[in-house]
Amino acid sequence: MEFKGSDSRRHRWGVILAGGDGKRLLPLTRRIAGNDRPKQFCAIIGNETLLQQTQRRISGLVPRQRTLLVLTRKHEIFYADQIAGMPSSQSIIQPCNQGTAPAILYSVMRLHEMDPDGIVAFFPSDHYFSDDEAFTGHLDSAYVAAASRPEMIVLLGITPETPEVEYGWMEPGIPLEIPVSNSVCRVSCFWEKPNAKLASDLKERGCLWNSFVMVGSVRAFMKLMRRTLPRLVEAFELIQPSFSTPSEITAMCDLYADICAANFSQEVLSVYPHDLAVLCGTGLGWSDLGEPSRVLSMLERKGVQPEWRFKPLDGDGRLLVRGEEAG
Repeated sequence: MEFKGSDSRRHRWGVILAGGDGKRLLPLTRRIAGNDRPKQFCAIIGNETLLQQTQRRISGLVPRQRTLLVLTRKHEIFYADQIAGMPSSQSIIQPCNQGTAPAILYSVMRLHEMDPDGIVAFFPSDHYFSDDEAFTGHLDSAYVAAASRPEMIVLLGITPETPEVEYGWMEPGIPLEIPVSNSVCRVSCFWEKPNAKLASDLKERGCLWNSFVMVGSVRAFMKLMRRTLPRLVEAFELIQPSFSTPSEITAMCDLYADICAANFSQEVLSVYPHDLAVLCGTGLGWSDLGEPSRVLSMLERKGVQPEWRFKPLDGDGRLLVRGEEAG
């Protein structure tokens, strides 16, 4: 696809986060694939893996040559065929999974070297959208909003269907003057995984789920992480000279052995919500496929009955596959 138009489009980048271990969904994906592959490398819906579906979904937003994948080396057996022929600069391979914050920081620092004026969107690889066209329209608006307000990071908010306690929540504040949309607001408050009562209150107040799809300038992401995780940034900067050299792998292994796992939502977004904006996403049919129950619910809505049918859980919390009995 040829991308034309404003100068900001020439600085668009996409990063697909595909380095997670998928432990919560492992009983289901093990049944589907017959091995311990993480969910993003598993064909849960149709014949494409979740990673391949994500790549296809964003192909109308970002050219393939400006799409990076964040991966984890121990999963190489599962993704090697999917990155075959891809330039090495587009694969950001972590020695191990240390959470979303190091993964995002690593990719932002690599992007800063390639295009310091870049506008980057982060896409989790384990999401489902029932309307990809609507998703593309919302994200196109988010890119334009981030380019027009380069000091802010724009999050895609989802109108909640339930008082979900496993998601991050955002309360929209005052609207921002954005060229393409009147549904972009400042974030007045952010909650990560609230309890059931608070989640119910947030839903009643018109708060939104955080899809963790986010768009911002490379500089905005760096500034926010310097404020919230200065030691992690300093640790990465010490080995930055090794980037794109033969010593990068060794330097990254040593770094990841020393750092602690860090969650971007909890340790970055929640700390400085006033640096955030939210674009209200409606009609997207979004679900985070992190739990077996969400996969079941999504398949039921689609009217799909896969070969690997199962009951969610038995009394001991064990996943029950059809044909199995508890005990």
